[in-house]
Formats: sequence, structure tokens, C-alpha cells
Amino acid sequence: MKKYLFLAFIAVFSMFGADTNSKLAAELGQTNPNSTVNVIVQWRTTSIEAHHRKVSDRGGRLHRRLKSIRSASYSLPAYELNNLANDPDVAYITPDRPVRASLDYTTAAINAGAAWSAQLDGRGVGVAVIDSGINSNPDFGANQIVYSEDFTGEVPSDGNTANPLNAPDLYGHGEHVAGIIGNDGATSQCSNCTRLLKGVAPGVNLINLRVLDSTGAGTDSTVIAAIERAIALKDQFNIRVINLSVGRPVFEGYEMDPLCHAVEQAWKAGIVVVVAAGNDGRDNSMGTNGYGTITSPGNDPYVITVGAMKAMGTYNRSDDQIATYSSKGPTLVDAVVKPDIVAPGNQIVSLLSQNSTLSQEFPANIVPLSYYQTTNIDHPSSTYFTMSGTSMATPVVSGAVADLLQANPGFTPDQVKARLMLTAYKTFPTSSTATDPTTGETFTDYYDIFTVGAGYLDLEAALADTDVATGTALSPSVEFDGYSGSFYMISDPSAIWVTQGIHADKSVWGTKSVWGTKSVWGTSDPSGLKSVWGTSVALNPHTAGALKSVWGTKSVWGTKSVWGTKSVWGTKSVWGTKSIWGTKSVWGTKSVWGTKSVWGTSAADADATSVNINGEN
Repeated sequence: MKKYLFLAFIAVFSMFGADTNSKLAAELGQTNPNSTVNVIVQWRTTSIEAHHRKVSDRGGRLHRRLKSIRSASYSLPAYELNNLANDPDVAYITPDRPVRASLDYTTAAINAGAAWSAQLDGRGVGVAVIDSGINSNPDFGANQIVYSEDFTGEVPSDGNTANPLNAPDLYGHGEHVAGIIGNDGATSQCSNCTRLLKGVAPGVNLINLRVLDSTGAGTDSTVIAAIERAIALKDQFNIRVINLSVGRPVFEGYEMDPLCHAVEQAWKAGIVVVVAAGNDGRDNSMGTNGYGTITSPGNDPYVITVGAMKAMGTYNRSDDQIATYSSKGPTLVDAVVKPDIVAPGNQIVSLLSQNSTLSQEFPANIVPLSYYQTTNIDHPSSTYFTMSGTSMATPVVSGAVADLLQANPGFTPDQVKARLMLTAYKTFPTSSTATDPTTGETFTDYYDIFTVGAGYLDLEAALADTDVATGTALSPSVEFDGYSGSFYMISDPSAIWVTQGIHADKSVWGTKSVWGTKSVWGTSDPSGLKSVWGTSVALNPHTAGALKSVWGTKSVWGTKSVWGTKSVWGTKSVWGTKSIWGTKSVWGTKSVWGTKSVWGTSAADADATSVNINGEN
């Protein structure tokens, strides 16, 4: 059955990433020409005043310069889009798309106690939290928030960048995320407390970059601007980690996506970028059972993309299961193998942002400290909040990265990523099922590389390991070979995974290689991806007849393939007048982006929303 699910995925995968004007993002082709649109224009050279004049001469207005990616955000009349795209100085134009926000048992599951026992708490490491803000809180040290800035325009600043009130969390997401990374658990360290509600790296310095407003909404350009600020402040605050528990759907390949460009700039500047995979693992709208639902910028091969596990209410990780809402790879358009790693993300207790939007919408998720005490409450006013999602799993990894960097300050982002993936816990069941507590619907997940990546974060193992990788750690992609009917992992030539000397004398394809017992992706068969698509080699074109119509007879890139003259992109193709972008299409009024959509206010089920509150059983 998995064969045919993946065939459906391949068909959908092939439909994304093209447009009628090759320099306009696809959804801009459906814009009302009489409207004004907010866009990000990527220029072929560094953005200069002459470029901005090209837009203003067409009735546009500059909003924000995004110099690190040779871009800027503008508003301009939609009827001018084609004219602007035809300018030779323009590389690509995308909408300024909306983004959303995508300890006790948790720290036990990843063996964080081993770091604390070794006096590792992330001290001296700066973590930039690009989210909905951070508030003053007794569980943060007096000087732990070293810089704050609001990019939404919603909060006036008093000019003091160290004042957390300059970028408060009015939504309730950023405070929770920051607490998972670095709260010191001060108010739960009482004589009668039954649990220590402590972050993974309680000694880190927090850089608070607010990009989501009180409704949890933001845009590509605000996130990119915050990433640029983190790069600019890197040396001043020793920013070594960016946490991005935000995201949006994939619209084009990562090489054209401005969000992906920005995270790559941070990575190349020496900052480890940790990104949520997304919470769409239950989405079967493409007929793929949740495969192909990784969100941007988690689709970028540089970053560490994190899926969510359930700690199952126990300290022992052996019974932990994947959260059914955790998005799965491979990524749309580029077929990158994601997520890279998984970490606890379901029903996570962390800090509460008092009177925030989420706390008012979900009062049942407020947890008083007395819940974790026996008698004689020491801190009766202290309260916490429970949330679920890959947004919560991401800061678990960010905190672990901070601890690892404290122990190994010379590590590059690639070495950090390789170490975490190599040492990840890889003992999983073949499958598991879970039931939505609200709808009663049951979901089944398989523990393949597109669901759990390289495995379950194990901080103790990462700290104990002595291998130091050389080369890049770009996540590989998966490619179909039309001649053999098999899928293969394709890595960048500079990647650690294809370097002969990656782990001393262990070669890539040897018995103890990256695919072997001490592996990155466990015991998966790299030639056939048998662990993903069943016991037989996946998708032989002779047994999956429709395959040839997608990939052609001469492989993915063959002359009669997807990209061929009579291909998906032909005149009566996906993008034709009755195509996927038509009036009753993906983008139509009853579409993915409609009022009952992935990002809408009443999504189909609570556990698949971008900020999951209720968790799952």
C-alpha cells in the first residue's frame, strides 16, 4: 500500500514549484490585478536605491530592506507584477507570505540530566528566539534576556533593548518556547514540589526577536529581518543558535524561497538554525497520509528540522511514540529527506504568558504550580501552560545544541548537526497508533526516515561521542531511478554522509557505515528505501503503471520526464486553465487556505493546527 501512497505523493510533488512567469511565485498569478500586493523581490545583485526606484516608478513602496539575501519587501499594484518580473535585475518575486507559530518528562526523555551533572547548562551561549516575544518571568535569570526587539510594529519601544517589555509575548507562544530552552526552574524548586520544571539549557542568554503579533501572525519579511538582526548581533551576544518554531507551507524549491535563503545565511555565519517540521502529519489532502508536509524553512537542507515525539507520561523513553500530527518528509519540490531528528513535543509544560491570547482561548491548559506540589504551597501564584506541537520539540533541540556548544565551543553548525543525528536514539517500533481525544479518529504512523529522521535526540550520547565530522551536513534528497525502479539517497558531494573518512575507517557503504549499526539513519536500506516503502523495492515502473506518466521512461530528468516537452508543465498541464490553480483549485474558496484551512481559525482537527494545544492520547 505504501507504494501507491508514495505514487500519489510523487504526483503532487511534481505539481509544485512552477508558474506562468518563471520569475513570479505561482500564487501571484491568481492575484486580482486591481489589488495591491505585499511581495519580496529578490534582486540578482545587492539591493540598492536604483532597484527600489524600479519599484517606486511602478507605484510601489519599500517596506524593509533584506540585505543578507539581496532582497527587499514592497507593496505595489498587482498589475505591475509581470512588468517588474521582466526586469533583468529581478531574480524572483514571492508574496510576503504569512507565517504562524508551528521539561519534567521532556528533559528525562533526552537525557538532559547528563548535561546538568557535567555542569553544562548552555552558559555563555546566545540563543535567538524568533517568535511571539518573551516576558519578564521569575523563572528567567535577572539578566538572562540580553536583547529584545519587536519587528511587528505592534509594541512601541522605550529604546532599551535589554527591556523584555519592548517585545512582550502577547500571544503566549514565545514565552512557552523560551521556557523550554532556558528557564531555570526557580519557582518549581520548592520543598514540596514533585517535579522540576526546568529548561534544557537554563544558563543560556536569550535574544528576544518578536515577529508574531498578539494573534500569532507574522510574515516572511519580519522573520527574515529578525534573522538578519541575529546575524548582526552574533559576536556581541555570542549567538550560536536560532530557534524558529514558526513556519508556513512550501511554495517553491528552497533555492528560490526567501525564508530558506535567510536561514542559510545564518548557518553560513556560524549559527545553528533549528526549525519546526510542522504539524500537518495527519493531512491526507494530497493522498499521501501526511508524507510531504514539511513546512518552510524546515525544507532547507542546511537547517536542523525537528519532528515531535510523545513522552507518554513516563521518564523512560522506550515507550515514547511519534506524535501523529508531526509533519513528514520528503519535502515538496526538492524531495529533501526531513525531518532530521525528533524530540519531545506533546503536552509540554512550560512557562505561561499571563493574559495572553492563547491562555484566554485555552484556560484548561493553564497548570498551577500546586498541581506539582504536595502540601504547603511555596509559590501559590506560579502557573504554567501546556502546549503540543513541533513548535515545542524545536526548543528542546535548541537547548541541547546550546549545551553541546558550551562543551564544544569550536563546533561548526555542520558538526553540531552531524553529532546530533549520529548519536540519536534509533530504537523504534515498526508502527504505532494514536487516537484524537476530540474526534475519536485513529491514526497509524510508521517509523521510517521521513517520519523520525535520524532518530530521537539523545543529549547524553551526543556529549559522550568523540567523532568530529568534516564537511557539510546538508540533508540528502531522494531521487527515483526510472531504469531500476528504485529510490536512492542523493547527497551533496561535500556532505559528511558521502565522505569516506567521516567516522575514522568507517566508509559510507561499509558494514559500520553511516547506514550501519552506528549510523545516521539506522538500518534503513539506502538502495531501495525498504524501511519506508515496504519489503520490496519501491515503485517499480512496471508494477506501478502510472509512474511512467510522471517520471517518463528515462528517469526523473529524462527527455520525456517531468521536465520534458510533453510533461507536467505542458500547455494542457497542471498549470493550464483548468488546472490546480483554477477557480475551484487548491487556492480556491474551499481550498487549503480557506477559512477552514491549515492556517484557519477552525481547522479540521485541533491536533493538526500550527499551534497545537490539546495534544493527543
